Amino acid sequence: MKGRATIVLDSGKTLAKLSLWSADGAMIERRVRANTRVETNAYVALDAAGIEAWVAEVLRDFAKLADVGAIITVGHGAAAAIIRGDRLACPPVDYEVAMPANLRARYEAERDAFSDTGSPCLPDGLNLGAQIFRLEALDPDLAHSTQILPWAQYWSWLLCGVAASEVTSLGCHTDLWNPLAGKPSALAERHGWAARLAPLRGAGEVLGTLTPAWVRRTGLPADTEVHCGFHDSNAALLAARGFAEIADEESTVLSTGTWFVAMRSPKDAASMDRSHLDEGRDCLINVDAFGKPIPSARFMGGREIETLIGLDTRQIDIAADQPALLAALPDVLASGAMVLPTFAPGFGPFPRGHGRWIARPDNPAARRAAVSLYAALVTDASLSLIGTQERLLIEGRFAEGQVFVRALAALRPDLRVYVGKAHNDVSYGALRLLNAALPPAEPLELAAPLDVDLAPYRDRWRREAERVEEAA
Repeated sequence: MKGRATIVLDSGKTLAKLSLWSADGAMIERRVRANTRVETNAYVALDAAGIEAWVAEVLRDFAKLADVGAIITVGHGAAAAIIRGDRLACPPVDYEVAMPANLRARYEAERDAFSDTGSPCLPDGLNLGAQIFRLEALDPDLAHSTQILPWAQYWSWLLCGVAASEVTSLGCHTDLWNPLAGKPSALAERHGWAARLAPLRGAGEVLGTLTPAWVRRTGLPADTEVHCGFHDSNAALLAARGFAEIADEESTVLSTGTWFVAMRSPKDAASMDRSHLDEGRDCLINVDAFGKPIPSARFMGGREIETLIGLDTRQIDIAADQPALLAALPDVLASGAMVLPTFAPGFGPFPRGHGRWIARPDNPAARRAAVSLYAALVTDASLSLIGTQERLLIEGRFAEGQVFVRALAALRPDLRVYVGKAHNDVSYGALRLLNAALPPAEPLELAAPLDVDLAPYRDRWRREAERVEEAA
């Protein structure tokens, strides 16, 4: 609503985030919650109830800070809610839970080809179809009198009572969508899931206003409009397109968080050759907010960094640490210290690798510099898989890691590598969906490549990584 504040609800895998924005795009307040996992009798679930209670608490605070006119939701792409009537029919599945082997084999035998869906066969529950297949095997009654909502749209429905689904959420490795035909997949049709998907709406569409219960619960105005919402990586992509350097140009956006997701916007359809996308190396086709297919590649970068250096992943990118990490880099290169992929088996461009160190440094700064180099090398491999050209924008949690960013710029001298300095790119993308003219909060920064030849180090790393893959 013009002249009033907007709330963005971003329900990620690791963190749930709520931010409050003025009508001119200034952030008023931001809150973050670390998500937990819930054990059920049959599987590990997402903490939907805990997130809901936190959302209600924060919205009460936000209601006191501004006149709110709109809420838009953003969610990660590997969760769905099955609802019956006005409640969840079952707890939403945590995608990091492995499927029983017999179910996995049955599901994989029924999946559509990658050429049809652009959705690779991913481990655990990363394909939404696999989650639904598993849930219906546990409780066949779920196939009756229920609706299926993607994760972002679950929160919209909870707030306004109107069920919807949307193309960016359905078109991101779900197995439920055919991105080129713009309709549900044959698998979704065969299992009756297509008929149970909530009605398709545009990401920016207003679904309705807050329910009376949520008005009472939060104190927000009764006429607060709730928008449909969309996939988080697509929100980052839309944010990037707000910069003149990116806009409608040939470019790739690298969103960094738990997942590092590279999404390429080809200059024209002729420059997008799907035949080169390798589903066995975590390539896929996403769908942007306007229904356009987007070749993409990903790996679990944030999770791997966390595994390698501990839970405080900010040690890679915190500003005060950057001089020490840069200073440690020459010793890392001289010693040959390196990390081989992968510490998230089954994901990324080297999914069969078994992660390990070569010449692990004793010095903590050198270890973090080597991990930063590792993230740059895996990113470089992913960018090659999707044919990245001309421009790269790095945004998100690790965009301020200078060794990571500058190493990537040195590895890819063919690219103009930009850094988004704001920490709220997903939220800004959500705001741009409602107001395309909204200017970026801060300009992009052109990354300066490291003043060192990384080619010999990269060549050795690739030989070692490929050798491990071949032996697997």
